[in-house]
Amino acid sequence: MEVEKNPLKRYILILAGTIALGLGFIGVFMPLLPTTPFLLVTAYCYMRSSSRLYHWLIEHRIFGAYIYNYITYRAVRKSTKKGILIFLWITLAISFIAVNILHARLFLIAVGIGVTTHIHMLKSMPDEDFVQKADRLHDPKKPS
Repeated sequence: MEVEKNPLKRYILILAGTIALGLGFIGVFMPLLPTTPFLLVTAYCYMRSSSRLYHWLIEHRIFGAYIYNYITYRAVRKSTKKGILIFLWITLAISFIAVNILHARLFLIAVGIGVTTHIHMLKSMPDEDFVQKADRLHDPKKPS
């Protein structure tokens, strides 16, 4: 995808991507904010506005391989799926106990079911394949 030529649009995309990145980071710790969609928005905005920021994100040691494999293969590691679901349901359970409002509790359950369904619909990638395919970011000539 080509980088936007209009400077105003580029700055708006960079700002939107940075806000999405911040929300995605917060979403790591708050189950009601989904991390993945915000990181994908960040990748899209950076891809359209700044090749430097896009490569920084894709090559990031924590988020990079995850985003690359999600965009390219629509897959996540099996161990990541397990970790996401365990963390999700523990934090939802804590929130459920802390909130004594029926509508909020029903919303928490709906979010949990929705996120769990989405995670299960993603392809599972063995840890070995994940690392190998993520390494292609740095050396595209490596066989997959």
